[in-house]
Amino acid sequence: MSSSASGLPGDPPGGRRAAAIWGIGVAVYFVAITYRTSLGVAGLDAVDRFSINASALSTFSILQLLVYAGMQIPVGLLVDRLGTKKVLALGAVLFTAGQLGFALSHSYGAALASRALLGCGDAMTFISVLRLGSRWFPARRGPLIAQVAALFGMAGNLISTIVLARLLHGLGWTPTFAGSAVGGAVVLALVLLFLKDHPEGYEPQPRPSHHRGPSFVRRQIGAAWREPGTRLGMWVHFTTQFPAMVFLLLWGMPFLVEAQGLPRATAGELLTLVVLANMAVGLVYGQVIARHHRARTPLALGTVGATALVWGAALVWPGEHAPMWLLVLLCAVLGACGPASMIGFDFARPANPPERLGTASGIVNMGGFTASMTTLLAVGVLLDATGENYRIAFASVFVLQALGITQILRLKGRAHRRERERVVASRVETVHVPA
Repeated sequence: MSSSASGLPGDPPGGRRAAAIWGIGVAVYFVAITYRTSLGVAGLDAVDRFSINASALSTFSILQLLVYAGMQIPVGLLVDRLGTKKVLALGAVLFTAGQLGFALSHSYGAALASRALLGCGDAMTFISVLRLGSRWFPARRGPLIAQVAALFGMAGNLISTIVLARLLHGLGWTPTFAGSAVGGAVVLALVLLFLKDHPEGYEPQPRPSHHRGPSFVRRQIGAAWREPGTRLGMWVHFTTQFPAMVFLLLWGMPFLVEAQGLPRATAGELLTLVVLANMAVGLVYGQVIARHHRARTPLALGTVGATALVWGAALVWPGEHAPMWLLVLLCAVLGACGPASMIGFDFARPANPPERLGTASGIVNMGGFTASMTTLLAVGVLLDATGENYRIAFASVFVLQALGITQILRLKGRAHRRERERVVASRVETVHVPA
């Protein structure tokens, strides 16, 4: 039997050691997500601590995501150039310093600077984890590995919505955020002591001397962008991720408490439901896509449609408050947004060679965070302009969904044709390789 029957030529073997090494990278991502989403349960406390309005509150998350999105292509290039270990270690240093600085901040400006630093470190985690998985596991496991990484990341969100929320109201601002910074120090030590970029015998080819400098960087970015699969992946990520991100990162708690009249404990339980649904749906999507590659686009578009339908129903429901069953349904459906956004990477992965995967993943990852940043700003501005009318403010979601769906429909045929051509060419090459 040829090697291509069991896996792609040169595929790493996976196994227990691969799972252990990859698990260290996932632990870093877990801590980064905990720090990223910690403001989601502390938004109302931040308003009191820093004496700010809705627009100023949204600026915390907007700045954090602006830094995150702006760092994606540079981080992709760094991962391709320096490897996973160095980038993950630097990321852990930065997001831990940001979380500790946020704990000690007493002024709005200092807190903003801390969230920017946190966003910079956070930006270095997920692309590194994707690269780590591709270096340690066979390519056919790619969709499932990516979904499982995202699942563990959402477990970090779960820590925010359950543990940090309770600690915040029991211990106060500074002890809670400063205590959580210990997690960053722990994962940094694990990275420095145990993480390896790739298995023995699977070292990447050394880069030629001309693969350096600004001209190479421009060629690397341009080559990734010209692939229809990269652009399709970016728009899938753009369209699917941001509704849940906006809800969990900042505006879900105020919406449920102030607009829907729920107690904070009940609102926290609904945010937890989003996270639990994300984890369950992620496992399902990963298995489906690994077995049925053609399901990628229907799953992505179906998730967008379901999100728009339930979100719209909650906003237009007659009466002052939506019924609890509809809010539960909304949070359950929002749980599918994260797993659907991971499909974007499954379009970019086969469209780019391994040495360009970090750059392509950075482009894809910019999509959802750009949409999230835009919506966070729109909601904050509209809340201030309309006297905190959440129905009008939250309707801004539909504008970005419409834009994203238009781009997905425009690019999907082109990307699928290019992918089929690449598969056919690969099979032809395999047939002509002597035994």
